[in-house]
Amino acid sequence: MAGNSDVKMNCEHSTTTILILGIGNILMGDEGVGVRAVEFLQDSELPDDVQTLDGGTGSFLLLEPMQQAQTIILIDATFDENPPGTIRRLTPHFSKDYPRTLTAHDIGLKDLLDAFYLLGNVPEVILYAVSIAPWQEMEMKLSPTIAATLPSLAQRILAEIAALKAQPVDTSTPATA
Repeated sequence: MAGNSDVKMNCEHSTTTILILGIGNILMGDEGVGVRAVEFLQDSELPDDVQTLDGGTGSFLLLEPMQQAQTIILIDATFDENPPGTIRRLTPHFSKDYPRTLTAHDIGLKDLLDAFYLLGNVPEVILYAVSIAPWQEMEMKLSPTIAATLPSLAQRILAEIAALKAQPVDTSTPATA
């Protein structure tokens, strides 16, 4: 991923079971909560087959790591009716299932996820949407309200990973017709 400072990977393996993908623009304060959450999680002890990825504002550079994952835990900001700092866990399937966001960075990502479904390569996608205020100042740090959600968000994601790891892996060969 050389040449793109928005995409930073922390992985020693060519394939991964779980990809934790943080999306957002860190120049827009709370809009960068997905990226900041990934940075926060990188200080945690994660299993070897869990990859963290700063997806920045999203692009087709994310295609390869997303294709290698069986499960994608996506973290992003959303502008909705909930109070800032509300964390929601969603399991969207198509772009229409994603909550409304403040910026257009998700359009490419949503299209990418739609392409997975159309091509039959369907990773499980779990979205942690963090509600933010509708207007953001241009700054590099999170507001105190959103920054205070990071420990809780990280705990929920770590619990999610533990639950996913506890599930038996289906290694059977699909039946052919």
